[in-house]
Amino acid sequence: MGDLVDGYDPPAWDEMFEATGVARAPYRVLNDALATLSGDDFNRRCIARDRVFRDQGITFSLSGEERPFPLDLVPRILSAAEWSVVETGVIQRVRALEAFLADMYGPAAILHDGIIPARIIANSVNFSRPAVGVEPANGVRILVAGIDLVRGDGGRFFVLEDNLRTPSGISYVIENRRSMARVFPELFASYRVRPVDGYPARLLEALSAAAPVNCGSAPTIAVLTPGVYNSAYFEHTFLARQMGVELVEGRDLVCRNNTVFLRSTTGEQRVDVIYRRLDDDYLDPLHFRPDSLVGCPGILNAARAGNVTLTNAVGNGVADDKLIYTYVPSMIEYYLGEKAILPNVDTYRLEDPDQLAYALERLDRLVLKPVDASGGHGLIIGPHADAETLAKAAAAIAADPRGWIAQEVVALSTSPTHVGTRLRPRHVDLRPFAINDGNSIWVAPGGLTRVALPEGSLVVNSSQGGGSKDTWVLAEAGPIRVSPARPELAIASPGVFPPPSLPPDPGPAFGPGTQQQQQQQQQQQQHLEATC
Repeated sequence: MGDLVDGYDPPAWDEMFEATGVARAPYRVLNDALATLSGDDFNRRCIARDRVFRDQGITFSLSGEERPFPLDLVPRILSAAEWSVVETGVIQRVRALEAFLADMYGPAAILHDGIIPARIIANSVNFSRPAVGVEPANGVRILVAGIDLVRGDGGRFFVLEDNLRTPSGISYVIENRRSMARVFPELFASYRVRPVDGYPARLLEALSAAAPVNCGSAPTIAVLTPGVYNSAYFEHTFLARQMGVELVEGRDLVCRNNTVFLRSTTGEQRVDVIYRRLDDDYLDPLHFRPDSLVGCPGILNAARAGNVTLTNAVGNGVADDKLIYTYVPSMIEYYLGEKAILPNVDTYRLEDPDQLAYALERLDRLVLKPVDASGGHGLIIGPHADAETLAKAAAAIAADPRGWIAQEVVALSTSPTHVGTRLRPRHVDLRPFAINDGNSIWVAPGGLTRVALPEGSLVVNSSQGGGSKDTWVLAEAGPIRVSPARPELAIASPGVFPPPSLPPDPGPAFGPGTQQQQQQQQQQQQHLEATC
């Protein structure tokens, strides 16, 4: 690997190397394996990767262009001990946020006790008044969560933000693993990597557990997609196929007598659970945007009547508000009586006059974020911004301090990434995915490692041109624990990785909709799926 890492000089804490040429313990076998590859060998593997992604239609829409999802072939590796901290911290955070949402759309005790000022909730554009009184059948509002983590100096994990509406990216986690197993099969012979293929089965179990009490023993489950023009449509089709459930658009559903039905060639069929991949604004034109063509009129009334479960729940966006994010450590203490395992990044609440004044003097040294944005949209990294951009940001913040937060710049950890003919340090983050079935919270072992591909960039979002890595969580000694629903994923003996699954069968084809439907589906890239 000497020629591949020539000149490798990370500007921050590096995931793979603790010193020049000295690999960290989890990476030593990988380091030795890559040492046998020339630049040409590595390029051939990259070509094979791209062919696999194109053949299987594993794409992501960037600036209106469909392209193979960018996967770097050097995996990120986490030891069992490192993963234990991440897993425990994510579970703790989801438990607290679940309690917060139940409180916000119920008694609001945390406001009455003064832990969070009531004005912050009242002014949140993501607090959904139509969702008040809508109670999930099993009390789960956050069935799927994506918690974005970064690693700073010293390798400590911090929470960057929470994604509790429709976090995307899990399909790429699974397909990244399958592609790596095809392109680099020999690497898996030396590592005991915990599998990720059990996610769809876990998701299906959680969706079934969320069914209304009056639906019977075999609930009908559907994935609701904005349509083929949405940037994450591949993920919608992938999850529906893997779970063996219907993939539907709003026009496929009809609500009558507070019950949702699926139109089909054999007649109407009641739908009990809807895993929605639409933003609240587009979900129900009777309660939200009246011009929505991708939702289903009356669907929220059906949920309020207890005849259908919508997940993730309507109104979860209030917990995604980046100003509310600053109160999550307090939520953990208030609801759980615990200290946060995963701390927040140092953040300034600009609605506070003193913090606003302090931040306005240091905009060129801070990261500025609109509180209701996602996917890197509106993000301003002060040290990388020009004077004009900072002046416009200062004016916007002064006009609406509640609409912004400021954060200290975190020197995101770096990981060797293939650039040209060499491996170069690029900044990365990590999005673990958690599933809550009402009894326990399970975190998929690994998650989506996103890579900021331009040199020096800290913006990792795929919607902003970022890439990804396969994230390997190493198993502890002994047999690997597997979901009971998927015993075939067990590893028979140490060092043997389960063979990659065959590509799923193609799903049903959907024709193009009207121009307005296309526009609304594409708008979801910013409102909904931009978190990828």
